[in-house]
Amino acid sequence: MYMSGFGNEHASEDPRCPGALPEGQNNPQVCPYGLYAEQLSGSAFTCPRPTNKRSWLYRILPSVCHKPFKPLEEGHLTHDWDEIQPDPNQLRWKPFEIPKAPQKKMDFVSGLHTLCGAGEPRGRNGIAVHIFVCNSSMIDRCLYNSDGDFLIVPQQGKLLITTEFGKMLVEPNEICVIQQGMRFSVEVFGETRGYILEVYGAHFELPDLGPIGANGLANPRDFLVPVAWYEDRQVPGGYTVISKYQGKLFAAQQDYSPYNVVAWHGNYTPYKYHLEKFMVINAVAFDHADPSIFTVLTAKTTRAGVALADFVIFPPRWGVANNTFRPPYYHRNCMSEFMGLIKGHYEAKEEGFQPGGGSLHSMMTPHGPDADCFEKASKAKLEPERVADGTMAFMFESSLSLAVTKWGLQTSNRLDKNYYKCWEPLKSHFNPKCK
Repeated sequence: MYMSGFGNEHASEDPRCPGALPEGQNNPQVCPYGLYAEQLSGSAFTCPRPTNKRSWLYRILPSVCHKPFKPLEEGHLTHDWDEIQPDPNQLRWKPFEIPKAPQKKMDFVSGLHTLCGAGEPRGRNGIAVHIFVCNSSMIDRCLYNSDGDFLIVPQQGKLLITTEFGKMLVEPNEICVIQQGMRFSVEVFGETRGYILEVYGAHFELPDLGPIGANGLANPRDFLVPVAWYEDRQVPGGYTVISKYQGKLFAAQQDYSPYNVVAWHGNYTPYKYHLEKFMVINAVAFDHADPSIFTVLTAKTTRAGVALADFVIFPPRWGVANNTFRPPYYHRNCMSEFMGLIKGHYEAKEEGFQPGGGSLHSMMTPHGPDADCFEKASKAKLEPERVADGTMAFMFESSLSLAVTKWGLQTSNRLDKNYYKCWEPLKSHFNPKCK
């Protein structure tokens, strides 16, 4: 069950404990049912009201009840962007391999791999792109991110995500955002894969619509927030709380489930969104609208109009532009563009770019349709046509110059070293005598 609305002030209590939310105040001397009041702050206390984020949680035990944290050597997370020489080439990855359960059990945390990124979590400015591959659920352990927010894009397999605020079922073609500090566990139902965009120092928000007006793109009411759910469960063998802190993992033990929040209220929550609900706007006369018209969520910088990171999709839509080369244009960009494919075939590269894989076109690295796409689109009869039916591609775009990790370039063994060859058949059509 969910409540709807992006950034709303929500209030929820588990129906097993009616009246668990205090009336008229946040922190009474004695909370209903003997609960503890705990505030989770997602912004500085003095942030302006439009950007002030916090929630009050009413829990059986406060989250401070745990043993000391110790380093945890697990997964392949990093923010060491200098571990290998930078690579300005066009990069493309084949689908990332999911280990087989009998050979190697891997849950969401142990299956995290950093692919690329920039910036630094201690300075609270930067992003990272991670790949997750897993085949087993998180049992008696949870994760929270002290560094920033996770935008999770499942590609294969559904995720049942338990959070302190309640449960969310997130399937391919949906996304979810787990904001800084929120504890969560991921249950999977087989071989599972997906992408994560992590941002340090900013939260995701809906993009400004400008002259589009009041409606369009991702509508606020289509974002869903879980309802309160709790378990009063002792774990004698130990429950592991994992913190991602300054780019590294640390683990602490406690003897109870952290999902003991009976009620909560506030505007700082996890949420999910179905990409099919995106209201597409497109060019209807000639030429292209820039791909920013497909932005679902943005994490802003202090520079107007410049994103730390944008989450952009390329959904099914109509193409009707006259006298226009309809696929994406050839481009050199002052932004970095990482692309992934949830399902289907991306229109500019129908071969080679596969679901579960990815590509990175770095700052000012030229990119665009492959030779086959160019030849077909240049000769096609221009009629109204459906574009990208059965397909969902997306882009993580950033104003930062992204470095690729050693795992991304070497260890994963998924880099397509022949990617550049898709442009080699392009030929000159120039004829100075023929206008």
